[in-house]
Amino acid sequence: MPLNRRKFLKKSAVTGAGAALASAVVAPVAQAAEAGKPAKACKRYSLTVMGTTDLHGHVFNWDYFKNAEYSDAKGNAQGLARISTLVEQVRREKGRHNTLLLDAGDTIQGTPLTYYYAKVDPITAKGGPVHPMAQAMNAIGYDAVALGNHEFNYGIETLRKFESQCRFPLLGANALDAKTLKPAFPPYFMKTFHVKGAPRVKVAVLGLTNPGIAIWDKAYVQGKLTFPGLEEQAAKWVPKLRSMGADVVVVSAHSGSSGTSSYGDQLPYVENSAALVAQQVPGIDAILVGHAHTEIPELKVTNTATGKTVVLSEPLAYAERLSVFDIELAFEEGKWAVESVSATVRDSRTVADDPKITKLLKDEHDVVVAYVNQVVGTATDTLTTVEARYKDAPIIDLITRVQEDVVRAALVGTQYASLPVIAQGSPFSRTSEIPAGKVTIRDLSSLYVYDNTLVAKLLTGAQVRAYLEYSAQYFVQTPVGAVVDVEKLTNAGNRPDYNYDYVSGLTYDIDIAQAAGSRIKNLAYDGVALDDAQKFVFAVNNYRANGGGAFPHVASAPELWSESTEIRTRISEWVTAKGVLDPKEFASVSWRLTRDGTPVF
Repeated sequence: MPLNRRKFLKKSAVTGAGAALASAVVAPVAQAAEAGKPAKACKRYSLTVMGTTDLHGHVFNWDYFKNAEYSDAKGNAQGLARISTLVEQVRREKGRHNTLLLDAGDTIQGTPLTYYYAKVDPITAKGGPVHPMAQAMNAIGYDAVALGNHEFNYGIETLRKFESQCRFPLLGANALDAKTLKPAFPPYFMKTFHVKGAPRVKVAVLGLTNPGIAIWDKAYVQGKLTFPGLEEQAAKWVPKLRSMGADVVVVSAHSGSSGTSSYGDQLPYVENSAALVAQQVPGIDAILVGHAHTEIPELKVTNTATGKTVVLSEPLAYAERLSVFDIELAFEEGKWAVESVSATVRDSRTVADDPKITKLLKDEHDVVVAYVNQVVGTATDTLTTVEARYKDAPIIDLITRVQEDVVRAALVGTQYASLPVIAQGSPFSRTSEIPAGKVTIRDLSSLYVYDNTLVAKLLTGAQVRAYLEYSAQYFVQTPVGAVVDVEKLTNAGNRPDYNYDYVSGLTYDIDIAQAAGSRIKNLAYDGVALDDAQKFVFAVNNYRANGGGAFPHVASAPELWSESTEIRTRISEWVTAKGVLDPKEFASVSWRLTRDGTPVF
């Protein structure tokens, strides 16, 4: 569906690494004086750094999957339109020229809005539209944005086009050209602030992204880009920034603070290393944290080399919060020194949308609302994910059936065509529903919320068994006779729902009374106990195929086929071709939870 009108912007000059932006004059604060002594002049300066992260295409407080205003049990609100209002509040309070506005990545993927302008009416087309996130962030006045891993989901061409439409740099000190090992994006951004009657304050922002990109978007980046560890690159760049005269160093890192990795030992770099950067690399004053989708108003980490406190803050994802760092400096002994750093978060639900953003992107929003409400079929029954975490649900069987059919068709005429095809699917959402009656694109999109694509791998029966045992770690061990509380039954070890997999085409029990690693019972194919030597074609999403979730064997297994079309699109095509969505065509009870052989449900 074409846009009603095109918005084109003239890209303004953005400073490259090492350059300084135009600065503003700020008034000095009052002189300090010791009691009983003549006052001694001491210049001071207050800097405020604001930050968002993991926006994932949320411009408005709108749920495209439900076709309604966004709401949750806690009353949160989302969207850059709300962030714009909060940012203006801070600028009025602190002084517009005393502030920086940053983001820590994952910007251009996550909603039907961003999907539409990547795939349906792509920004990469000749004369194509300006990305809604570029429009909104330009209008709000972002100074710099770190690259997130989801920036690479649509390929480097789309990312580069988005970059060209932004009036701010996309930073990635550890996103290197695979051949030259030089930064493929600006490593840092610098801005100079004038202080009346005193030397300028020079602020450097170092951008760091996630090493997991090498796994999660291997198809797009392999041989082109490489992503070393955050600690290593911060240790390289922070001293350089200090030697260039930076009085303040802020890091914008698309990396959580837990020190953990979802990809096990597949990479020699830590996925969530923001706190390690603060601890190990001297010279950092504050870190804007991203990636983990966790709200951390303020986290203080002591640098082991200097004993200095580094302040971290992570605002809640989807533009639900805005982090605010207040940095106080004093000019002493001929130089500026940071005296204190504190951080808080501001809440998007406390303000209204900024009408400037609402007006700017109304056309794009309306186009996408119309797109996702297109009817593509009719469902005979209501399908829901409410119980899909602990019961074999037909709605997940729909995902695996589509994947099986696509892969079977792709392998026709190959040496693998005669092998049995099995498929993986996960309960991504706890609230997805395909209602009985008319089925729309948004109904199906809510079922598969990620832009994953499909891959076919070759596995043995023994490897499939190990895969299922690993998946079954998702359940909390529950002895026979104990009360089963479904709210406490899953997510053992904080494993997210998207890292629990069904596997279709087999039958098996998961005995939750047993310890992890010994839970898969009665595993069979075609009614016969599984032969460990049997070969299977495994239809799996690219995240899992590339090692996401650290499931065993799949990342190293031979790849038979892959494609760039999203699984979400394949589901829509399948339903459109069928016309009628009838669970009798795809639903099966392949697995169940048991305790010593007795079904839990």
